[in-house]
Amino acid sequence: ANINPQFNDIGTQLYNHYYQTFDTNRPGLVGLYGDTSMMTFEGEQFQGAQGIVQKIVALPFTTVQHQVIKADIQPNPGNGGIIVFVTGSLIVDGGVATPLKFAQVFHLAPTPAGSWFIQNDMFRLNIG
Repeated sequence: ANINPQFNDIGTQLYNHYYQTFDTNRPGLVGLYGDTSMMTFEGEQFQGAQGIVQKIVALPFTTVQHQVIKADIQPNPGNGGIIVFVTGSLIVDGGVATPLKFAQVFHLAPTPAGSWFIQNDMFRLNIG
């Protein structure tokens, strides 16, 4: 089986970097996706790094802060990838009193150069 023994550390580093970049410089996320990447955001699908980041940049808020509550990380032996499932809270435009609950799944795939990119990204607000 093709399992990276560092899967836990890699997954943790990825989501920490992703949310720090998302919260401070959304256009900077483009380097974390590839041409084959797909994101499903609240049921809407976007393909490729440019299309995904265009959607993220266009989201209708000025400031956002992700607070990760839990993250579950598993290796994917089929392609040597890593699956990361994050749950947490979003503080949007300073609304500390009204955080939004979210869940997000990342499927990380290895690059030929030995780094990682987000092959699949699924995001949902948990409302209700």
